[in-house]
Amino acid sequence: MEHAEIIDCELAVVGAGIAGMAAAMFASNRGVSTVQIGRTGEIAFASGLIDLMGVHPVEKNRISENPWSAIEALVKYSPEHPYALLGKRKILDSLNETIQFLEPFGLNYQSRGENNSLIATPAGTLKPTYLVPSSMWSGVQSLKDKIRCTIAGFQGLKGFSPRQMANVLEHRWPGLQPVTISFPVASCAPEIYPEQLALRLDLPEQRHHLADLLGPNVRNTAAVGLPAVLGIYRSEQAIADLEQFLGIPVFEIPTIPPSVPGIRLKEAFSAGLLRNRVRLLHQLRVLDVAPANGMKFHLKVGRKDPELIIKASGVILASGRFLGGGLHAGKNGIRETIFNLPVRDPVVRESWHHMNPMDPRGHPINRAGLEIDENFRPLKKSGVPAFENLFVAGSILANQDWMRMKCGCGLSIATAFGAVEAFTASGLR
Repeated sequence: MEHAEIIDCELAVVGAGIAGMAAAMFASNRGVSTVQIGRTGEIAFASGLIDLMGVHPVEKNRISENPWSAIEALVKYSPEHPYALLGKRKILDSLNETIQFLEPFGLNYQSRGENNSLIATPAGTLKPTYLVPSSMWSGVQSLKDKIRCTIAGFQGLKGFSPRQMANVLEHRWPGLQPVTISFPVASCAPEIYPEQLALRLDLPEQRHHLADLLGPNVRNTAAVGLPAVLGIYRSEQAIADLEQFLGIPVFEIPTIPPSVPGIRLKEAFSAGLLRNRVRLLHQLRVLDVAPANGMKFHLKVGRKDPELIIKASGVILASGRFLGGGLHAGKNGIRETIFNLPVRDPVVRESWHHMNPMDPRGHPINRAGLEIDENFRPLKKSGVPAFENLFVAGSILANQDWMRMKCGCGLSIATAFGAVEAFTASGLR
């Protein structure tokens, strides 16, 4: 610790999930000197889809065709929801800036104007989402038009069954033809993993080999869908090559996490942040933090022992919920793990969950998190900001149920936008 490197910056972003990546992006786009700290593993659980608001009212599990109308209705019913602090213009600006940031790195998105799209999942369910990766867009169109498609899987790839998908979707998407092909990644390997497949399919000769295997199975269909493993760094080129070889549209189908589209997002964000001169301290974590020198924070960062000291005029906390380590559930309640901020949670542990696991109201613990003021600053129990220069974004926020509402990625991006705007407007730089 005596020889720890000291890094001075205007803003430290704690967290490397979607909210953390977006916060570092928005800040660096505005010329803010930024350091990002956090483990990137959680972002691999992203599907690659950008959900905005897919279900409202959530108690009735009603799919929302227009997410903007759903958000408008939601904030009237639940004015404490984080979306209520932003408004349509800021949410839309945050999404547009994100799309433009990712585009140079081969990640492009499509939408149905202001409406949600339905996309098929390997389980045979239909998921509403707002922005769809271009690699999956032909699948959205094929489902909408009920086009006869081949659904192809890979022998040894778990969690993706073309037969199950075709059977469950029989009435919603008739004419799906399931097929499983043998495309070995390593000799004698009984199981293959999505990332292995994707890295292999970044190679042109392997795409040609895959097309040769698919060819005899797609002669009587108008499109072919495969699990989302068609390359990590060259996915759009992989799809273009396969479409040229096969002569029909090719599309990816979202897979169970951890997913290749999540890895693509991590790689694209990281490349863009490096281009923006963000100091990336990925795979490190904040071990200790204290206000110092008036308004500045001192963050001790490392793996097990402090390796660096970050001196930051402001901090955006985007550390996630339980999976990301931002929240921890114990016998005596839920705690925030870095700043020891008060967490809004059910009073007693017995009330965290309803007796019925499928209760339409959802479970109270899903809405636990940090309460904030209109400037995205976390509040003490007394209702005043815990720190003037600490801001919060993402799923750690209270009063939202992102998983059931189908708004996770959109919520993370929009609240990161709000937090960065609040920091830049605060005069703390």
